[in-house]
Amino acid sequence: MKTSAYLAVGSACLLLAACATATETHPSRTATEQLLISRAAERAAQQFALALDPDARVFVDTSTFRGEGADYASSAIREALLARGNRITLARSEADVIVELRLGALSIDKMQRVVGIPRLTLPVTQTLSTVTIPELSVYSRRDRTGVAEFSAFAYEAATGRPIALGGRMSGTAKIRSHTMLMIFSWGKQEVRPGDADVSADEWWKVW
Repeated sequence: MKTSAYLAVGSACLLLAACATATETHPSRTATEQLLISRAAERAAQQFALALDPDARVFVDTSTFRGEGADYASSAIREALLARGNRITLARSEADVIVELRLGALSIDKMQRVVGIPRLTLPVTQTLSTVTIPELSVYSRRDRTGVAEFSAFAYEAATGRPIALGGRMSGTAKIRSHTMLMIFSWGKQEVRPGDADVSADEWWKVW
């Protein structure tokens, strides 16, 4: 009887100890970082100011417009052209005007200021093993800024003659967070999923 009881208890413990692990992907940028970049790109696209004939068919040349997030940015520029009343063609051979785009910047700047000891990663062995010391601060401020800068010029598709040169567009989107005593956190952010505008919203929370 005792042996059977022990087996039953052991089996129950094994069942209770069973667990499931979900595998999660880790993309190169977080959702917040992606929103910072996309909002900055939208703001930059809204500054498109090349003087183009509204009746002309426009082909947007993105052959030199490369980088992470470039597809989203070029689509935002096409939308800006449509909002101005220009006509877009997807075939270069059907265009009256070529608008060529260049990507100057489309990324995130980060800055952190700490009153105390910042997070440190230190080597502990000759085989380059490391240990991370967490931040120990009285106050810290973290800024994350999505930055977009594009340039563009336009020329006649048939002759190659210039129509407009020197078009430059830029935009930013920011998040600023403050932390006091590593517990109380507050700040302002210009990006939230689903928001139509990018006005700064204040927030606070206790970690």
